[in-house]
Amino acid sequence: MSVIQKIQDKYGKVMAVIIGLALVIFVIMLAFENGGSLFTGDVRTIGKINGEKVEFQEFSALVEQQTQMMQARGMSNGEGSAQQANEMAWGQEVSRILLSQESKKLGLEVGRKELNDLLFGANPPQELAQGFTDPQTGKFDAVAAQTQINQIKSKGTPEQKAQINMFLDQLILQRKAEKYDALLTTSINFPKWMLEKQNADEALMSRISFVREPYTSIPDSTVKVTDSDIQDFINKHKSDFKQHENRGISYVAFNAQPSGADSVAARQRLLDLKPAFDSAHNIKDFLVSEGINNYYDGFISSNRIQVPMKDSILKVGTGNIYGPYVDANSYALAKIVASTSMPDTVKVRHILIGLTTQDPQSGQQIPLRDSATARKLADSLFIALQNGANFDTLVTKFSTDAGSVQTGGVYESVPSGQMTPAFNDYIFTHPAGSKGVVKTDYGYHIIEVLGTKGSTTGYKIAYVTKPIEASQETDNMASNAATRFAAKATSQKTFNAAAEKLQAEKGILKSIATDIPPTGAMIQGLGASRNFVKSIYKSDLGEVIQPERVGDYYVVGLVTEINKEGTMTPAKARMMVEPLLVNQKKAKIISDKIGKITTLEAVATKLKKQVETADSLRFNGQTPSAVGFEPKVIGASFNKANLQKVVPEAIAGSQSVYVIRVDNLMSTPAPAQNLDEIRKMRYMQAKQQARFQSLQALQEAATIKDYRSKFY
Repeated sequence: MSVIQKIQDKYGKVMAVIIGLALVIFVIMLAFENGGSLFTGDVRTIGKINGEKVEFQEFSALVEQQTQMMQARGMSNGEGSAQQANEMAWGQEVSRILLSQESKKLGLEVGRKELNDLLFGANPPQELAQGFTDPQTGKFDAVAAQTQINQIKSKGTPEQKAQINMFLDQLILQRKAEKYDALLTTSINFPKWMLEKQNADEALMSRISFVREPYTSIPDSTVKVTDSDIQDFINKHKSDFKQHENRGISYVAFNAQPSGADSVAARQRLLDLKPAFDSAHNIKDFLVSEGINNYYDGFISSNRIQVPMKDSILKVGTGNIYGPYVDANSYALAKIVASTSMPDTVKVRHILIGLTTQDPQSGQQIPLRDSATARKLADSLFIALQNGANFDTLVTKFSTDAGSVQTGGVYESVPSGQMTPAFNDYIFTHPAGSKGVVKTDYGYHIIEVLGTKGSTTGYKIAYVTKPIEASQETDNMASNAATRFAAKATSQKTFNAAAEKLQAEKGILKSIATDIPPTGAMIQGLGASRNFVKSIYKSDLGEVIQPERVGDYYVVGLVTEINKEGTMTPAKARMMVEPLLVNQKKAKIISDKIGKITTLEAVATKLKKQVETADSLRFNGQTPSAVGFEPKVIGASFNKANLQKVVPEAIAGSQSVYVIRVDNLMSTPAPAQNLDEIRKMRYMQAKQQARFQSLQALQEAATIKDYRSKFY
């Protein structure tokens, strides 16, 4: 016991120091993993735009909003869609911050008086106009709206306060964006003289004689392009060779798609459901119990039904089942639930008394009213219409359907299946002139059927499907094959050797995927896998990535490229630059062969070519000619200094080297054009592009740090 005590006394302090150092090293390593900070505030930072932080919690809420919007548009919920939602949210937040920063620099502010005018003035936001307009008088009650907002600010729940603050922030940002756009668009101009000059140039017509030597006359193998050549080209055009951080891989993929036996099993699972499907009294409940939530409980005309085996399905008659049949990657059963005579299309108008409205900036659904209040307002408006109220006026004041407010609530030539089921069935099963109130998930619709066209048979069809999925046995076979390959491929050399052997024995090819960003998920030729991309970025150059599931494959990868943010390397840029430099070198060889230019005939003799002619050349280069698309040749052909002369220098075009003589240059009658209308059209086009181009310029000039790959 005394020996142990002596050891503790002698080495205790040393051990304490060692343990202390270990703890410090651990904390420092943790800090580096979290972006170089020891403080939790920075650990939660998704990115920085010109120094302004984007925090994880707020950004995650934006991603969720984008995801919900994509789902509402019927997009899938896979990894690819999740990554798209992430990218859209990031782009939205970057644009918002840059616009806010630029507005502050320019002194673009929205004062209290201006905000009050935006909220309660002559043109209030649609959300307020809908909630505080008297249905009897059609007048907006600004005082009531202001009272409600002030009450929420002072006494509302935290959720209500957050919603109203978000609404006001978006309104202010939108107003700043309008001011910023105005600064740009008011500077756009297309002078009349410039359009007149352009028309005069396009009225010119040139005739040339020329001799050409195509680049294909010199074999590519005789022209060498070095890395130094490519680097020199990059240095002269650096802005064209900017790159974001990315990586590239080689990979071998082992197929884990369903086998023939898996297909038979899926078909049998569907057949086992057929008796219950046949006897179900409530089709919708039955489908929900099977996890099928996309049943369209509305009539669709036969010419609008687009499914495999459509003709066979319709032949079985109402109440009967057709199938199983193959639909994409599933087996399906189809049952005709009901049928009716109906028009092909309907013209209808409506007023939607919505339960929510969508914020135009964030896409978030903002509550407007509860169902009982919406029903009461809809009934009140319906009575007002019966008593002679103007439909167009009520649409403008009350309808929350942004897609039809500008047309007086009218939808022309509505095909079946386009609207929600209850709305669809009302307009297709009621004659022209019918009016009614219909409830849907969006709220209450006051509907008037204005007219119908055509006649057809409509069907309600329910579908039950079972996916053709790989069994565990099929999955294990692919996984085991990938594992065996990975055991042999432990380095770049052994990976390539094993891949060559696999191709020879099994016909499985090695593939490549390039330009994979750190925040990405998509792998060329495979599909989406965020985990696989993370593995790529955890690996070093030449390191083999162990098998991972990507889509329908088990994949073994090899990191072949690591490209940092900045300027492309010669190796990365070679594919783009080499063809240009090869042609430049060939042009030099051909020009040296031509030597001093005196006459076309002398050049033709040296090159053993014929003198060719090109008539009716136009300055815009859009008229087909013997020259083809050669901008440099076209430019020289319309230079008045070259008229009736041989151009003294050879022209290196995109396909050949040319020596030309301008034989004639004449003006033809210009087509009559309304220059005022052209100026107006170009101004509108430029105005539409202004904001996108300005935001793009702001992004290029900004310092943007993206840390999303550490969180997602």
